[in-house]
Order: sequence, then C-alpha cells, then structure tokens
Amino acid sequence: MTTETETTKELPTTDSLVPLDKYLAAGVHIGTQRKLKDMEKYIYKIRSDGLSVLDVGVIDKRIEAAATFLSKFKPEKVLVVCARDVGKKPAAKFAELIGATAVTTRYMPGSMTNPSYSKYIEPDVLFIVDPGADKQAVREALNINIPIVSLCDTNNMTQNLDIIIPVNNKGKKSLALVFWLMAREVLKGQGKIKKDEDYKVELKDFEEE
Repeated sequence: MTTETETTKELPTTDSLVPLDKYLAAGVHIGTQRKLKDMEKYIYKIRSDGLSVLDVGVIDKRIEAAATFLSKFKPEKVLVVCARDVGKKPAAKFAELIGATAVTTRYMPGSMTNPSYSKYIEPDVLFIVDPGADKQAVREALNINIPIVSLCDTNNMTQNLDIIIPVNNKGKKSLALVFWLMAREVLKGQGKIKKDEDYKVELKDFEEE
C-alpha cells in the first residue's frame, strides 16, 4: 500500500487543495518508465516496476500557482489546447467554466499566426496538456511571444515552457482531477466564487466515459 511518506516530502494534508488520498486515488503522481532530464527534479522516487513517482506536494503547489497565473488574464484570452483524446473532455469543461477558448479537435497550423484563417485567435496565454502532442500550438505561442503553461509527465521535454505542472498527463482520472481543481482555483482567482464550498461542479463532469 502506498503511504503519504512515499509520495510527498513535506505536504500536510490540511494544506493541500484536496485531501492527499484524492490525489493518490486519481494517480496524479504516477509517471512513466521513461525519465527525461528535464523532469528529474520533480521525481520523488522510482518504483520497483520502473515507474516514476512524482512528488504530490509539488503537484499541489504547481496546480495552485498555475491557476493563480491563469486567473490574471482575461478569460477569453486564455487558449486551452489538448490533442490527447483522454484529455479532451476535461480540457473543454475547464475552458467552458472559466470562459476560455478550447481547441480539442485537430489544432490547425496558423490558428494563432495567420490572420486570414477563419478561426484565427489571438490569445494572451496558452495552456496545454502535453508539450509533445501539442507542439504546433507551442511553436505558434513562441512565435507570438505569449507565456505557456503545461502539464508535463516524466517523458516530456520542458524547454520554452513558462509554468510546468509535473503530473500524470495520460490518465483519465488524473486529468479529470487536475482540470477540476484548476477550474475551481481559477474561478476563485477571478472572483467568481469566494471559497471551495461555492464550487458546485462535480468531478464526474470532467471524467471521460
């Protein structure tokens, strides 16, 4: 059985955004067997089966920091991009709740750089699920010089990313919980809700079928 001390170095459950067991049940801390140098500092330990374990304390703090950052932008100027099928529903629900724009179908080249494109958008910040899968959006964000917030697993490269949330970005439960939490924290930052109890959206609304 996984214990708190095996997954976090210094996170008291009373200070986390959700109880620690909720994070563990969603598997937000379970990385991949592939470990790139960019992500080594976020890895707490390696399991006997070779899978990386990310530090839940860092995940919790980064979710809060990223949400605070995103809440400073006009909602309509936040672009959420997700190429992964498993993340499309939670990414779209997050965007809907905070008032952002979501691209969860194929990201068309030129969406941020070609004004003649019929669905041209001019965001002030980009939020992506995977810097590898969403690399075209990353290229264009760099081209127009806007900040990039990204979920990153242990097999992701992190160059050019401004805020990294080290987390399992492949699991259904993990992505649902992360986006559910991010939406709550952004709404608090926007002043649309005052406390956690005002957030009436259920986690199941973010979960893929």
